[in-house]
Amino acid sequence: MSLRVAAAAPFKQKGRTRVAEQAFVVALSLDRDWMSPDQAKRLLDVADGEGLVERVDGDVEATFDPGEVEIPEGFSPDASLFQERSAFERALDALVAEGFDRQETVAAVNQLQGDLGVTADAAAVVYARRQGVEPAGAAEKAREEL
Repeated sequence: MSLRVAAAAPFKQKGRTRVAEQAFVVALSLDRDWMSPDQAKRLLDVADGEGLVERVDGDVEATFDPGEVEIPEGFSPDASLFQERSAFERALDALVAEGFDRQETVAAVNQLQGDLGVTADAAAVVYARRQGVEPAGAAEKAREEL
């Protein structure tokens, strides 16, 4: 997932799992020249909302191991990173990250949605939880949409 890759870059660059918020923005905007400082701040907001990072006393702390994230040669984040994802997308990404097949998962969520008569977001969260996967922020996001 490119959001995780982009969010990992500042931590990998500094060799730590906690960096100053300003250093996070500078790493993405000036050091790597991937985006403007305003876009880097927006990416930080999205990463925080997705549960990839936490803001602590002016610092940004990774909630995942940035060392395990590979930044592909020539990687460049796309504009979709600046948009907050739906609960369905969050749950689907969490399931795929755990090794579930994307197409099979979408089909199972669609079936569950029809069976339960709920939104796709709600069905995706229920399905993920039934599989033992807790997608960060997805349940809250689905609840907001109801």
